[in-house]
Formats: sequence, structure tokens, C-alpha cells
Amino acid sequence: MPYTETPETNALKQHIETILAAVPDFVEPAADKNQKPRLKINVIKDCAERGDIKLLAPLLNNPSVKKAFFTPVLDSFVFNTVRFKEFLEYSSACNSYSKYLGQKIGLYMGDIPLIERSEVVLNFPFKDCVLEGGQRKEDGLDTYFEYDNKEHGYTEKKSKRREVFYNEVLARDEIDSLFSPKAFCNAKRYESGKSSLCKKLNRDAELNKKRGLPEDTITDNLIIKGNNLLALHSLKEEFTGKVKLIYIDPPYNTGNDSFAYNDNFNHSSWLTFMKNRLEIARELLKEDGAIFVQIDNSPSDLRNSPEYGYLLVLIMDMVFGRQNYITSMVWKKKGNPSNTQNGIGTITESILFYAKNIDELPINLLEYKRSYNYEDERGPYNLEVPIKTNSGEYERKTMLFVVETPDGNFSPPPGKRWTLSLENMNKLVAQKKYVIDNGNFKIKKYISDYKKGDKKLYNNLFVDQGSLKSAKSELETLGFPRDIFDTPKPESLIKRMLEIASSESDIVLDYHLGSGTTAAVAHKMNRQYIGVEQMDYIDTVTVERLKKVIEGEQGGISKLENWHGGGSFVYMELAEKNEQAVRLISACENLKELIFLFDELCRKYFLHYSVRIKEFHEEVKTDRFQSLPLKEQKEMFCRILDLNQLYINADDREDNNSGLSTNDIAITEDFYRLRGNDKENR
Repeated sequence: MPYTETPETNALKQHIETILAAVPDFVEPAADKNQKPRLKINVIKDCAERGDIKLLAPLLNNPSVKKAFFTPVLDSFVFNTVRFKEFLEYSSACNSYSKYLGQKIGLYMGDIPLIERSEVVLNFPFKDCVLEGGQRKEDGLDTYFEYDNKEHGYTEKKSKRREVFYNEVLARDEIDSLFSPKAFCNAKRYESGKSSLCKKLNRDAELNKKRGLPEDTITDNLIIKGNNLLALHSLKEEFTGKVKLIYIDPPYNTGNDSFAYNDNFNHSSWLTFMKNRLEIARELLKEDGAIFVQIDNSPSDLRNSPEYGYLLVLIMDMVFGRQNYITSMVWKKKGNPSNTQNGIGTITESILFYAKNIDELPINLLEYKRSYNYEDERGPYNLEVPIKTNSGEYERKTMLFVVETPDGNFSPPPGKRWTLSLENMNKLVAQKKYVIDNGNFKIKKYISDYKKGDKKLYNNLFVDQGSLKSAKSELETLGFPRDIFDTPKPESLIKRMLEIASSESDIVLDYHLGSGTTAAVAHKMNRQYIGVEQMDYIDTVTVERLKKVIEGEQGGISKLENWHGGGSFVYMELAEKNEQAVRLISACENLKELIFLFDELCRKYFLHYSVRIKEFHEEVKTDRFQSLPLKEQKEMFCRILDLNQLYINADDREDNNSGLSTNDIAITEDFYRLRGNDKENR
């Protein structure tokens, strides 16, 4: 029922405005001293929808407000969200026609134009959820066994991974467990010509002092295999506020890459996938840090628009803030278009460039390297023609004079003007700092005339930073199949971004590591790096590539960086709970051992949700199952396990069921700086 304006409602309105104005998150600061602060009505309504305690607590403390919007139920009070929102909408509206006088045309909330408010948020489904985003295979398919009532037995099934969306309110406990720091396993240090088990990480106090980080910060290069969302939350324990630069080349959600989930919200799933990871990535950045996010800007077909715009507005602006947007880099990845189904072929990709805090980010200027081709008694010099275009708003008739020299008189050609004044030109002539070259008047620019450390800006168009073709050639040169990745990135492209926003010894992070280009470039440019990848090719491609870098391979940017090898990196895995179960299954030598293992699998590990334990237990006793080769029997046992591949929390490292070795426990405790069972030292 609509509200009517009465003394009671006016008094209630004043009470509520006073209460809400006392909560900083609900107030929009005034643009100048002549204006009053405004309430963020949309933010308040959103808190009402979610039952946020910062809204409900102060409302409950006021008796009149409590009576108006809370219904007593047994020993509790239930908040009437609909009634409160209706009251907000009524109270913020202006019923007078005077609001239209002298106002601009546009969208309004009450009598305030939306363009003047900062509380407007574009919404998408699942944005307040967590998407674990496990990718077991590049094609996004999982294989499992499901009981078939018609066949009265288990049949093999294949499907795209059924992702679980964890809501931050309804699944808080699950999310807390999901985000808990994970244990590490299989840690190995790689150095030139050798590898060894790693139980302890380096923490170079002197290096950390030089780069302004805590002295006990890890200084090893790290390559981590595992789910990147969980890896980021694990890295948070050690690297919050320490990473200088993040570069990621995530799946673009074009329908042709590894982001393939079996749901009807692929677009929203992708946005959620990106948001979950970028939020924690931002926490890892230093205040003067920056992030580069590569994204395709071409649709996979005529029905789907690319994610570029959605990523920029819905995710990057939301997570990093509009004010921290620097620019969008444009990389020319190929010379000729191939995807011409919409009539326009795309030959570029975009790279979104954001600062964590734009007021703190230093952009490294490009060294302005000049070549000096001539010499005389003063030393090396360049020749420069001191003319420029003379038209439009830059036209200057006073710069059209004649320069008189012993070798003749010279005027600028039509449409051009001199860049130096007549007085300065006469000085150059008197000092004989000029030559006549093919009839043109040119001045000598000596090296001593340039300012020391002369620099210039980079630009956002990357046309000389390699291509898709050169990136594939770099992998081929290293001994990998040319087409092992569809869209690898060339080393020179990553080099340019590291030059712009990082310096030597800074920490660089890439949590979509792929073939390892970012790590390879960072290694050659003397940056510390952290790379995360969950696909199995991390073992066969990424690690092998970095081993070649240590040995001094001469591909990519090696010659530009005068790279001849050296350094080291540590490889670690997030410890997976079900991985131990797979090893136990593999070790069985006959069906009897498999059947004996079944009870342990049910007791200690996570089975696929579709598994009917009793039926499966009976299935393995049938002649049909027992007639299968042992290899297929093992495979079927492996596939009853939960394919979400849940990981072991660091706090559970000494659990008897964890399956972690002494070395795994040691590296976990060293990474998080734990002391045995004393969890308070974390």
C-alpha cells in the first residue's frame, strides 16, 4: 500500500535518515561545501536484500523504526524487507512538478540524476557466488560412472564439468574451507643441470631490504600446479601487498577454449570465474602495483559478443575501480584476418591495464636511444631537419623566414615551417653547426646537446611485439610441437609490459601460466615470478621450458636481454585429497586388493555424487566386472572418485588420512612459517 505524507511518516523518515547518515558506507560525500551529503539509496536497498548487519543493527536500536519494519516472531524479529524498500523509494522521490524545471533530460533516482551518483552497479547472475573453476581436461569433459536402472549396472558417462556455485551467505562454511590455505606436496628445486627435493624456501633479507619488503619474504621463483583460485588464496598468506605486476591471459570464453561448463549461464559463469580470482589477485598487489589482463575482442560466432566490454565494466571497474583504469593496449597478433564470418576480420587482441592505486603507480618511461652517425672535432652527432608541418591551429607565419648561410639561403618548403627561431638559427650558422645535405639545410645534434637520461612515453599500440606466428615459432625452437597451444604469446609482448610497470627484482604473478611465457621472460629480465597452472601440461611443457631457460636457451628475448642462463625455481603442487586414492588404486595387483580397498575409499576419500555405494559394492562381485582386465577395473575404481579433486588444507597436513610425506609437511610448514602443530604461529 502506497505511503501518504503524514507527520508520523515524516518523523519516521527523519529518524531513518539520521540513522543511515551515521553509517559511512551509506553516504555519498558532497561534491562541494555548498551541497549536502546524499544517501546511497541503492546500496542501502542492497543491504536490506542481503540482511546486512550494518543496516539491521542500527535500525533495531531505534524503537520507532523497529516497530515500523520488524515483526516479532517468538523470541526474534523478522525484518520486513519489502516494506522498508518501499518506504525508501517513496522517501527518496519528489512528488512536485518543480523537479522537472531547469533539469537535464536523463535517468533520475528521486530528484538526483544517476550520472551524479556513484552507487549504480551493473548486475549479473552469480556475482556474489564463488566458482571453483576446476578444469580437469582442456576440452572441459569429465568421465565418470553412473548407475543405470534399466541396465541394472554402472555405465560410463561423459559430461562437461557441473560447476557448483557457492553462495557467500548460504555456503559460508564451505567457502571458508575452500579458501583455507592448502598444503603443498612434491616440492622440487630446479637449478642448472640438477634438481632436488625442496624442504625449505629462500628468504634473502638483503634483497628484501632493497625492494622494501619484509625481510622474511620468500625470494624463490615459484611454479605451482593446482586450481588457481585456491592457489591465490594460499599465496595470500605470504604475498599480500608484495606483488608488483600481474599479467594473465585467461580463457576468453569464445566457445573454442578451455572454459567449458555444462550450464545455461556460460557468460555469467565466466564473469564470476574472473571476478573471484581478480578480487584476491588485487589483494596480492602492492599499492604501486599494476595488472594486465589479455582478452580477445572478436566473437566466436554471430550469436555471441566478446567478453571484452563486460570484463572491463562489470569486473575490472568493479574490482579495481574506474579511477584506476590506465588504458587498453592493442596487440597486433597477426597480419591477415581469418575469422571473417561477420565480414570484418579481427587481427588484434586487447590488454586491459589497471593500477591498484593510480596515484601510486610509477610508469617506467622508455629510454630514448639515439644513433650518432657522424663525427667531427666535437664528437658524434646526428643530422636533423628542423622543419615541421605548418597548418591548422599550429600554423605560425613568423617561422617562415629565410636562413642565410655562406652556402646559400634556405626557406622551409611549402606547407612547412622552421622549428627554431631566427635568432637560434643564426647562432647555429655562426657556430658552423649545420650542413647542406642533398640541397637540404640540416643541423648537427651532438650527443653532448642531449639531456642525460632522455626518455619518452610508450604507446598503447603493440605492433612490433611479436605475433601469434612468432610465439608458435618460439615454442617450436624450444622443441615443443608448434600447435601445442592455440594462442601462445610471444616473449617480446610480455617483455614490453614488464618494462612498463616493473623493475628488476620485483615480483611478477601469472595465475593462468599456460606454456610459461611470463615466467620465462621474468626469469630472463631478473624479476622474481610466481606462476600457477592446473592443467597437466605444466609438467611436460611449462617446467621443461623453464629448465631450458636456466640452461641458457637463446630463443625469444634471450639476445635482447643478453641471457646466458642461471638462476633457479621451485615447483610445488597443491596437495589433492583424491590423488592419494588414485595412487592406492594403481598399486593394487589384483581384484581382491581392489575390493579390499573399497571400504577405505568410502571412509577416507570423496566419491562422485552419483555413486551408489551399496550397488557398486555388489557390482564389483559380478562376473561381468570380474571378467574385465585389471587395468579397466582400476580405471572404473578411479572414476568413482569425486572429479572436483578437493585439496588438503594446511591445517590438516598431519592428519593420518592426508597422505602427505614428511617432505610435503616440511615445505608446507616452511611456506606458511608454521611450527609443527602450533597453528597459532601462522
